[in-house]
Amino acid sequence: MVALDLEFERYLGTGSFGSVSLFKYKRRRDGETLYAAVKTSGYKHAKSLYKEFQILSEFKGCSRIVQCYGNGVKQRFNDKGYVEYKIAMEYAAGGSLSNFVDRFKDRKLPDSMIREFTRMLLEGLATIHEHGYVHCDLKPENILVFPSSVYKNGAWRSSYQLKISDFGLSKRDGDTKWWHPRQPFAGTPIYMSPESISHGEIGKGLDLWSLGCVVLEMYTGKRPWWHTNYELEDLMKCYEPLFPRNLPCDAKLFLMTCFAFEPHERKDALTLLRQSFFHGDANKFTKLQMNAKIDNPDDFTLQLEKLSMMLSEIRTMC
Repeated sequence: MVALDLEFERYLGTGSFGSVSLFKYKRRRDGETLYAAVKTSGYKHAKSLYKEFQILSEFKGCSRIVQCYGNGVKQRFNDKGYVEYKIAMEYAAGGSLSNFVDRFKDRKLPDSMIREFTRMLLEGLATIHEHGYVHCDLKPENILVFPSSVYKNGAWRSSYQLKISDFGLSKRDGDTKWWHPRQPFAGTPIYMSPESISHGEIGKGLDLWSLGCVVLEMYTGKRPWWHTNYELEDLMKCYEPLFPRNLPCDAKLFLMTCFAFEPHERKDALTLLRQSFFHGDANKFTKLQMNAKIDNPDDFTLQLEKLSMMLSEIRTMC
Protein backbone atom coordinates (compact mmCIF):
# COMPACT_ATOMS: atom_id res chain seq x y z
CA MET A 1 0.00 0.00 0.00
CA VAL A 2 2.84 2.41 0.75
CA ALA A 3 3.93 2.13 -2.88
CA LEU A 4 0.71 3.87 -3.94
CA ASP A 5 0.43 7.62 -4.33
CA LEU A 6 -0.67 8.98 -0.99
CA GLU A 7 -2.32 12.39 -0.95
CA PHE A 8 -2.19 14.43 2.25
CA GLU A 9 -5.59 15.30 3.71
CA ARG A 10 -5.09 16.75 7.19
CA TYR A 11 -3.30 16.40 10.52
CA LEU A 12 -5.02 14.13 13.00
CA GLY A 13 -2.98 14.88 16.09
CA THR A 14 0.38 15.08 17.81
CA GLY A 15 1.74 12.78 20.48
CA SER A 16 4.92 12.43 22.52
CA PHE A 17 6.70 10.58 19.72
CA GLY A 18 5.55 12.50 16.66
CA SER A 19 2.44 13.33 14.65
CA VAL A 20 -0.30 11.41 12.84
CA SER A 21 -1.78 12.61 9.55
CA LEU A 22 -4.58 11.42 7.29
CA PHE A 23 -3.73 10.46 3.72
CA LYS A 24 -5.97 9.17 0.95
CA TYR A 25 -5.24 6.95 -2.02
CA LYS A 26 -7.13 5.14 -4.75
CA ARG A 27 -7.35 1.39 -4.80
CA ARG A 28 -5.92 0.12 -8.06
CA ARG A 29 -8.51 -2.59 -8.52
CA ASP A 30 -11.60 -0.37 -8.69
CA GLY A 31 -10.44 3.20 -8.07
CA GLU A 32 -12.23 3.47 -4.73
CA THR A 33 -10.85 6.16 -2.41
CA LEU A 34 -9.39 4.74 0.79
CA TYR A 35 -7.62 6.30 3.75
CA ALA A 36 -4.54 5.61 5.83
CA ALA A 37 -3.16 7.16 9.00
CA VAL A 38 0.55 7.91 8.69
CA LYS A 39 2.61 8.24 11.85
CA THR A 40 5.69 10.46 11.52
CA SER A 41 8.64 10.80 13.91
CA GLY A 42 11.91 12.67 13.82
CA TYR A 43 15.34 11.20 14.42
CA LYS A 44 14.99 11.49 18.20
CA HIS A 45 12.09 9.03 18.29
CA ALA A 46 12.96 6.90 15.27
CA LYS A 47 13.95 3.95 17.46
CA SER A 48 10.51 3.84 19.07
CA LEU A 49 8.83 3.95 15.66
CA TYR A 50 10.96 1.06 14.37
CA LYS A 51 10.10 -0.94 17.49
CA GLU A 52 6.41 -0.18 17.09
CA PHE A 53 6.41 -1.34 13.47
CA GLN A 54 8.20 -4.54 14.42
CA ILE A 55 5.64 -5.29 17.15
CA LEU A 56 2.66 -4.44 14.95
CA SER A 57 4.04 -6.72 12.25
CA GLU A 58 3.61 -9.62 14.69
CA PHE A 59 -0.10 -8.80 15.00
CA LYS A 60 -1.04 -8.98 11.33
CA GLY A 61 -4.67 -10.04 11.04
CA CYS A 62 -5.43 -9.53 14.76
CA SER A 63 -8.85 -7.88 14.87
CA ARG A 64 -8.27 -6.02 18.16
CA ILE A 65 -4.89 -4.54 17.24
CA VAL A 66 -4.50 -1.63 14.81
CA GLN A 67 -3.00 -2.89 11.56
CA CYS A 68 0.10 -1.47 9.91
CA TYR A 69 0.84 -1.47 6.17
CA GLY A 70 3.97 -1.94 4.12
CA ASN A 71 7.24 -3.75 4.67
CA GLY A 72 8.99 -1.38 7.01
CA VAL A 73 9.57 2.15 8.26
CA LYS A 74 9.98 4.65 5.41
CA GLN A 75 12.53 7.47 5.50
CA ARG A 76 11.77 10.77 3.80
CA PHE A 77 13.30 14.28 3.77
CA ASN A 78 10.87 16.96 4.89
CA ASP A 79 10.70 20.47 3.47
CA LYS A 80 13.35 21.62 5.97
CA GLY A 81 15.85 18.99 4.87
CA TYR A 82 15.52 16.76 7.94
CA VAL A 83 14.92 13.04 7.75
CA GLU A 84 11.48 11.88 8.88
CA TYR A 85 10.45 8.33 9.66
CA LYS A 86 6.96 7.13 8.72
CA ILE A 87 4.71 4.11 9.08
CA ALA A 88 1.25 3.74 7.52
CA MET A 89 -1.62 2.25 9.50
CA GLU A 90 -5.34 1.70 9.10
CA TYR A 91 -7.43 4.80 9.70
CA ALA A 92 -9.95 4.90 12.56
CA ALA A 93 -12.78 7.17 11.43
CA GLY A 94 -14.13 7.31 14.99
CA GLY A 95 -10.89 8.72 16.36
CA SER A 96 -9.59 7.69 19.76
CA LEU A 97 -11.75 6.47 22.63
CA SER A 98 -10.95 9.78 24.31
CA ASN A 99 -12.47 11.66 21.35
CA PHE A 100 -15.40 9.25 21.23
CA VAL A 101 -16.55 9.77 24.84
CA ASP A 102 -16.52 13.54 24.29
CA ARG A 103 -19.68 13.09 22.19
CA PHE A 104 -21.66 11.71 25.13
CA LYS A 105 -23.31 13.64 27.96
CA ASP A 106 -20.82 14.11 30.81
CA ARG A 107 -18.48 11.84 28.82
CA LYS A 108 -20.26 8.78 30.28
CA LEU A 109 -20.93 5.79 28.04
CA PRO A 110 -24.01 3.54 28.32
CA ASP A 111 -23.51 0.48 30.53
CA SER A 112 -24.05 -2.03 27.71
CA MET A 113 -21.51 -0.24 25.51
CA ILE A 114 -18.94 -0.20 28.32
CA ARG A 115 -19.27 -3.95 28.76
CA GLU A 116 -18.88 -4.59 25.04
CA PHE A 117 -15.92 -2.21 24.74
CA THR A 118 -14.25 -3.82 27.76
CA ARG A 119 -14.67 -7.25 26.19
CA MET A 120 -12.96 -6.02 23.01
CA LEU A 121 -10.06 -4.53 24.98
CA LEU A 122 -9.57 -7.75 26.92
CA GLU A 123 -9.49 -9.69 23.67
CA GLY A 124 -6.77 -7.34 22.47
CA LEU A 125 -4.80 -7.66 25.69
CA ALA A 126 -5.10 -11.46 25.55
CA THR A 127 -3.46 -11.38 22.11
CA ILE A 128 -0.73 -8.98 23.23
CA HIS A 129 0.10 -11.01 26.33
CA GLU A 130 0.02 -14.28 24.39
CA HIS A 131 2.83 -12.88 22.22
CA GLY A 132 4.85 -12.08 25.34
CA TYR A 133 4.36 -8.30 25.31
CA VAL A 134 3.00 -5.78 27.80
CA HIS A 135 1.47 -2.67 26.20
CA CYS A 136 2.55 -0.41 29.12
CA ASP A 137 0.47 2.60 28.05
CA LEU A 138 -3.16 1.55 27.74
CA LYS A 139 -5.35 4.65 27.95
CA PRO A 140 -8.26 6.16 25.97
CA GLU A 141 -5.91 8.12 23.70
CA ASN A 142 -4.27 4.84 22.59
CA ILE A 143 -7.53 3.03 21.85
CA LEU A 144 -9.02 3.59 18.38
CA VAL A 145 -12.71 3.48 17.43
CA PHE A 146 -13.81 2.00 14.10
CA PRO A 147 -17.48 2.76 13.24
CA SER A 148 -19.52 0.27 11.26
CA SER A 149 -23.15 -0.72 10.68
CA VAL A 150 -24.99 -3.93 11.50
CA TYR A 151 -28.38 -5.10 10.25
CA LYS A 152 -30.47 -6.00 13.29
CA ASN A 153 -34.23 -6.39 13.79
CA GLY A 154 -34.99 -5.15 10.30
CA ALA A 155 -32.89 -1.98 10.45
CA TRP A 156 -29.29 -0.83 10.10
CA ARG A 157 -27.75 0.20 13.41
CA SER A 158 -24.49 1.87 14.30
CA SER A 159 -21.80 -0.38 15.69
CA TYR A 160 -18.24 0.18 16.86
CA GLN A 161 -15.08 -1.87 17.03
CA LEU A 162 -12.16 -1.00 19.30
CA LYS A 163 -8.51 -1.62 18.50
CA ILE A 164 -5.43 -1.04 20.65
CA SER A 165 -2.74 1.20 19.14
CA ASP A 166 0.53 2.95 19.98
CA PHE A 167 3.07 0.31 20.94
CA GLY A 168 6.02 2.69 21.21
CA LEU A 169 6.41 2.05 24.96
CA SER A 170 5.61 -1.67 24.87
CA LYS A 171 8.04 -4.09 26.44
CA ARG A 172 8.56 -7.80 26.88
CA ASP A 173 6.78 -9.32 29.86
CA GLY A 174 9.19 -9.25 32.81
CA ASP A 175 11.74 -6.99 31.12
CA THR A 176 13.78 -4.96 33.63
CA LYS A 177 16.71 -3.85 31.47
CA TRP A 178 15.00 -0.61 30.48
CA TRP A 179 14.62 0.65 34.07
CA HIS A 180 16.61 3.70 35.18
CA PRO A 181 16.23 5.90 38.31
CA ARG A 182 15.55 8.91 36.09
CA GLN A 183 13.00 6.86 34.08
CA PRO A 184 11.24 4.86 36.81
CA PHE A 185 8.10 3.94 34.88
CA ALA A 186 7.13 3.35 31.26
CA GLY A 187 3.69 4.81 30.59
CA THR A 188 1.28 7.55 31.66
CA PRO A 189 1.40 7.88 35.48
CA ILE A 190 -2.33 8.01 36.31
CA TYR A 191 -2.93 4.77 34.38
CA MET A 192 0.07 2.90 35.81
CA SER A 193 -0.04 0.19 38.47
CA PRO A 194 1.61 0.50 41.91
CA GLU A 195 4.35 -2.06 41.24
CA SER A 196 5.26 -0.43 37.92
CA ILE A 197 5.53 3.00 39.53
CA SER A 198 7.44 1.91 42.63
CA HIS A 199 10.08 -0.35 41.07
CA GLY A 200 9.45 -0.56 37.35
CA GLU A 201 7.87 -4.02 37.34
CA ILE A 202 6.57 -4.86 33.87
CA GLY A 203 3.99 -7.63 33.62
CA LYS A 204 0.52 -8.28 32.24
CA GLY A 205 -0.90 -7.13 35.60
CA LEU A 206 0.13 -3.60 34.63
CA ASP A 207 -2.12 -3.66 31.55
CA LEU A 208 -5.02 -5.06 33.57
CA TRP A 209 -4.69 -2.25 36.13
CA SER A 210 -4.65 0.26 33.25
CA LEU A 211 -7.74 -1.42 31.80
CA GLY A 212 -9.51 -0.91 35.12
CA CYS A 213 -8.69 2.80 34.90
CA VAL A 214 -10.11 2.96 31.36
CA VAL A 215 -13.32 1.14 32.37
CA LEU A 216 -13.78 3.44 35.37
CA GLU A 217 -13.30 6.44 33.10
CA MET A 218 -16.00 5.20 30.71
CA TYR A 219 -18.41 4.97 33.66
CA THR A 220 -17.57 8.28 35.34
CA GLY A 221 -16.57 10.46 32.40
CA LYS A 222 -13.53 11.53 34.45
CA ARG A 223 -9.90 10.61 34.59
CA PRO A 224 -8.94 8.12 37.30
CA TRP A 225 -8.02 9.80 40.57
CA TRP A 226 -10.45 12.66 39.76
CA HIS A 227 -11.45 12.75 43.44
CA THR A 228 -8.04 13.74 44.77
CA ASN A 229 -4.84 15.56 43.92
CA TYR A 230 -3.00 12.71 42.26
CA GLU A 231 0.34 11.89 43.85
CA LEU A 232 2.67 9.06 42.86
CA GLU A 233 3.22 8.35 46.56
CA ASP A 234 -0.47 7.46 46.93
CA LEU A 235 -0.25 4.94 44.13
CA MET A 236 2.89 3.41 45.60
CA LYS A 237 0.86 2.75 48.76
CA CYS A 238 -1.54 0.78 46.55
CA TYR A 239 -4.48 3.10 46.97
CA GLU A 240 -7.01 2.51 44.21
CA PRO A 241 -9.23 4.99 42.33
CA LEU A 242 -12.61 5.77 43.88
CA PHE A 243 -15.65 3.81 42.65
CA PRO A 244 -18.98 5.64 42.19
CA ARG A 245 -21.74 4.29 44.45
CA ASN A 246 -24.12 3.68 41.55
CA LEU A 247 -21.84 1.22 39.74
CA PRO A 248 -23.45 -2.20 39.10
CA CYS A 249 -22.23 -4.85 41.54
CA ASP A 250 -20.67 -7.01 38.84
CA ALA A 251 -18.81 -3.94 37.52
CA LYS A 252 -17.40 -3.36 41.01
CA LEU A 253 -16.33 -6.99 41.19
CA PHE A 254 -14.58 -6.67 37.86
CA LEU A 255 -12.80 -3.45 38.83
CA MET A 256 -11.75 -4.88 42.19
CA THR A 257 -9.99 -7.67 40.30
CA CYS A 258 -8.24 -5.16 38.03
CA PHE A 259 -7.12 -3.13 41.06
CA ALA A 260 -5.99 -6.07 43.19
CA PHE A 261 -2.99 -5.37 45.43
CA GLU A 262 -0.83 -8.18 44.00
CA PRO A 263 -0.38 -8.33 40.21
CA HIS A 264 -1.10 -12.07 40.06
CA GLU A 265 -4.43 -11.49 41.81
CA ARG A 266 -5.57 -9.53 38.75
CA LYS A 267 -5.61 -12.90 36.95
CA ASP A 268 -5.24 -12.67 33.16
CA ALA A 269 -7.28 -11.35 30.24
CA LEU A 270 -8.87 -14.70 29.38
CA THR A 271 -9.90 -15.30 32.99
CA LEU A 272 -11.41 -11.83 33.27
CA LEU A 273 -13.46 -12.51 30.13
CA ARG A 274 -15.26 -15.24 32.07
CA GLN A 275 -16.44 -12.89 34.83
CA SER A 276 -20.16 -12.23 35.30
CA PHE A 277 -19.54 -8.66 34.10
CA PHE A 278 -19.79 -10.00 30.55
CA HIS A 279 -22.59 -12.50 31.09
CA GLY A 280 -25.24 -10.63 33.08
CA ASP A 281 -25.30 -8.96 36.46
CA ALA A 282 -24.47 -10.59 39.78
CA ASN A 283 -28.13 -11.13 40.68
CA LYS A 284 -28.71 -13.18 37.53
CA PHE A 285 -25.57 -15.15 38.30
CA THR A 286 -26.66 -16.03 41.81
CA LYS A 287 -30.13 -17.03 40.55
CA LEU A 288 -28.56 -19.47 38.12
CA GLN A 289 -26.49 -20.91 40.94
CA MET A 290 -29.57 -21.40 43.10
CA ASN A 291 -31.56 -23.02 40.29
CA ALA A 292 -28.79 -25.45 39.42
CA LYS A 293 -29.59 -29.14 39.94
CA ILE A 294 -27.46 -30.63 42.72
CA ASP A 295 -27.86 -34.33 43.44
CA ASN A 296 -25.22 -34.79 46.15
CA PRO A 297 -26.09 -33.21 49.57
CA ASP A 298 -22.40 -32.48 50.19
CA ASP A 299 -22.24 -30.65 46.87
CA PHE A 300 -25.36 -28.73 47.86
CA THR A 301 -23.76 -27.62 51.14
CA LEU A 302 -20.60 -26.58 49.32
CA GLN A 303 -22.61 -24.58 46.80
CA LEU A 304 -24.49 -22.81 49.60
CA GLU A 305 -21.24 -21.90 51.32
CA LYS A 306 -19.83 -20.50 48.10
CA LEU A 307 -23.05 -18.61 47.39
CA SER A 308 -23.14 -17.18 50.91
CA MET A 309 -19.56 -15.94 50.61
CA MET A 310 -20.27 -14.39 47.22
CA LEU A 311 -23.43 -12.62 48.42
CA SER A 312 -21.60 -11.33 51.48
CA GLU A 313 -18.84 -9.93 49.29
CA ILE A 314 -21.34 -8.29 46.95
CA ARG A 315 -23.28 -6.68 49.84
CA THR A 316 -20.10 -5.09 51.21
CA MET A 317 -19.46 -3.44 47.88
CA CYS A 318 -22.93 -2.24 46.94
